[in-house]
Amino acid sequence: MTAAPLLVRLARGGDAEEVRRIYEICLRTAALGRDASGLVGDPRLLGDVFAGPYLAHSPDLAWVLAGEGGEAAGYILAVADTVAFERELDRVWWPRVRARVAGPVEPGSPDAWLRSYVDDPPHTPESITGRYPAHMHIDLLPEAQGGGNGRRLCVTVIEALRERGVPGLHLGVNARNTNALGFYEHLGFEVLDDGPDTKILGMRMTP
Repeated sequence: MTAAPLLVRLARGGDAEEVRRIYEICLRTAALGRDASGLVGDPRLLGDVFAGPYLAHSPDLAWVLAGEGGEAAGYILAVADTVAFERELDRVWWPRVRARVAGPVEPGSPDAWLRSYVDDPPHTPESITGRYPAHMHIDLLPEAQGGGNGRRLCVTVIEALRERGVPGLHLGVNARNTNALGFYEHLGFEVLDDGPDTKILGMRMTP
């Protein structure tokens, strides 16, 4: 019997159970697409960094892949104006996360890296945001990968941003993730910053 197709729908950022599930997906895909549960001491911290800010501050550009039962198996999270988004997180989101995670952390651990991100959040350079102001994150559980699901999520975001007149979209990809790099190349992204650890890719959506 063929499994029912996964459907794309808006994420329910106000639903605590859906937020928990999105955080779980973030954790289970954080190690180059594999489960990072055994690598971090605070399983919530990855979601606080890479998922929660979008659900709270850009909910109209957050979608999930879900089956008939409604539980998410993947998501895509986007922001139309990265500069404004980062400014809002500096003002509201990061102080709340710092208050939650205050305390000692093991030096050199993944938690320490995440804590450094929370304590001193990176800001996207104007050389990127000037022409590619939007950005996105996408994560799919293994059972949701393939079958065009990732493409459907990306197209959903691209079409939504084009409707808003956003001129360009960017994202970061681990330089070792060759499958992801090939996937985005086929979608029409090009390399903007060829860093040794992270490559920044971009797509122009208006002339």
